[in-house]
Amino acid sequence: MALLTTPLTEKTRIDVPLICGAMYPCSNPELVAAVSAAGGLGIVQPLAMVYVHGHEFRSGLELIRRLTDRPVGLNVIVERLSRAYRERMERYVGIALDEGVRFFVTSLGNPRWVVERAHAAGGLVYHDVTERKWALKALEAGADGLIAVNGRAGGHAGEKTAAELYEELEDLGVPVICAGGVGSEEDFVAALRQGYAGVQMGTRFIATPECHAHADYKQAIVEAREEDIVLTERITGVPVAVINTPYLRKVGTAAGPIARRMLRGHRTKHWMRLIYALRSAWKMKSSPRRFSSKDFLQAGKSVSGIRGVEPAGDIVRRFAAAAREP
Repeated sequence: MALLTTPLTEKTRIDVPLICGAMYPCSNPELVAAVSAAGGLGIVQPLAMVYVHGHEFRSGLELIRRLTDRPVGLNVIVERLSRAYRERMERYVGIALDEGVRFFVTSLGNPRWVVERAHAAGGLVYHDVTERKWALKALEAGADGLIAVNGRAGGHAGEKTAAELYEELEDLGVPVICAGGVGSEEDFVAALRQGYAGVQMGTRFIATPECHAHADYKQAIVEAREEDIVLTERITGVPVAVINTPYLRKVGTAAGPIARRMLRGHRTKHWMRLIYALRSAWKMKSSPRRFSSKDFLQAGKSVSGIRGVEPAGDIVRRFAAAAREP
């Protein structure tokens, strides 16, 4: 039981130090609830809930509560995209607090306003970081813990190894969570033995019945190898880890010349990121259940440890059992 009792489990009152990371577009309420019900911590991705899976935000949280009474969290991307975006995120945080959410994962910006609202309600904020300088900024803003995103992660991956990141962050006095490269129970146990207070997984939970991703996406994850994961700028303007499909090989991974020029500018980079976000949201809203050969299949290098599609609860329980073994 020693590996399963960490600052993360003690502070959040969960049983297994395992977070189902927020994923756009894959975080549907049923997946979030299944992970939490099994003793882990499911994280709501609000834009996925509303624009992909079609739930009014409060109703989506109420659906999760009907499925489980265990703790869940909320992902808040705090990048300065626009005033309207900030107001929407503030509204989502307020509703989440009303519905009893007390754990928040922030990313891509200064989390101070989320920290202030969460702390006023007795909540916690963990911030995504890829290196020490961002960790220090997050702690200055009041973050309670750090999600250390390494180079094996899906989505917005970092550049450093899990070991390098832990060495950089272990002396900062807050819980550090390993994000990236964990697809098997052996990976999970290794991260905990290294000293991490928990593990965040995303890719592993896409390949589950509870996730509403298309069956072809799940099968692509099962069949992919570590070397099939590459980085593309074409989704958000920031490198994102995806499966190297024939379509991706055709269009390339670099942003276009105009986009690259805008992304280099201090002011224009936020506008370009907003354009990417709006384009992605419109595509998912207009056809959320369809699957196309032109879809970008986000996944991390943990695909190397994924052997099949299995229930989310079984994954949590299997990983927990492995951590209990002497």
